[in-house]
Amino acid sequence: MNGHCVQWMAGNGDCGVRRLLLHLGDDRVGCIAFFHLKFPFRALTRGRSAGFRFIALIPLLLLVSACSGDLSTLAPAGPASRKVALLWWLMLGGACAIFMLIALLLAVVFFSPASLARVKTHHWLIGGGIGFPIPILTALVAFSFMQGESLLPQSGSDPLRIYAVSRMWKWEFAYETPTGEVRISDVMHMPVGRDVIVEVTSDDVIHSFWVPRLGGKIDAIPGLSNKIALTADQTGTFGGICAEYCGTGHAGMSFRVVAHTESEFSKVIGGLGQR
Repeated sequence: MNGHCVQWMAGNGDCGVRRLLLHLGDDRVGCIAFFHLKFPFRALTRGRSAGFRFIALIPLLLLVSACSGDLSTLAPAGPASRKVALLWWLMLGGACAIFMLIALLLAVVFFSPASLARVKTHHWLIGGGIGFPIPILTALVAFSFMQGESLLPQSGSDPLRIYAVSRMWKWEFAYETPTGEVRISDVMHMPVGRDVIVEVTSDDVIHSFWVPRLGGKIDAIPGLSNKIALTADQTGTFGGICAEYCGTGHAGMSFRVVAHTESEFSKVIGGLGQR
């Protein structure tokens, strides 16, 4: 772009932005030709049928396997984790909507640049900078606040209380029983279908308690007791980790959560109390 164009754009910002978009449109033929010639998947499958190309894309579906696993928030096993997963999917949907809008605008630039001349710059600014993102972000933030409030411990319920104490680099879980306090390291037992309040603290540095398939995470802070509500909908073993870097042993600071039926849970805790 020469000096004359720069001066012209500076003198008329509205037309300048439109002129810049039209310059993008003028280059569309070269860009389209580039992608047709250089796109590696197209080059590798030239001469193949459409069915072959579809089959060649199937291995990409293996990436979806990352959505499951012992530490996946997208494989929820309780009401709290389902709310977290729902929020994630909604945020992904909002991001995809924004992506599709940008892709649509790029398509207009390349295939119908003349239509841009009919839209004034301030309409782009108001629509793209205010009208589109603000409603999406406002809805996501409001929904996240509502979900967060619903995850807080409810005073009206009668939950089981478990006390989790973290220290470098292990977890200790304590239960109150009729025969006294029961403590166990790196394994937390809980009953299925019953609300559980985990009171989390630390004996040394800041750690973070997180069982991805059952709920959110909460910091374990020395001298303070934070609470998190968890409920398991199914029996099984779920992975838990420290989600706050706490030193050289942080990567190995994991624990297991075992969800039992109510009767089995009573037997397990009763057996621990007799040791």
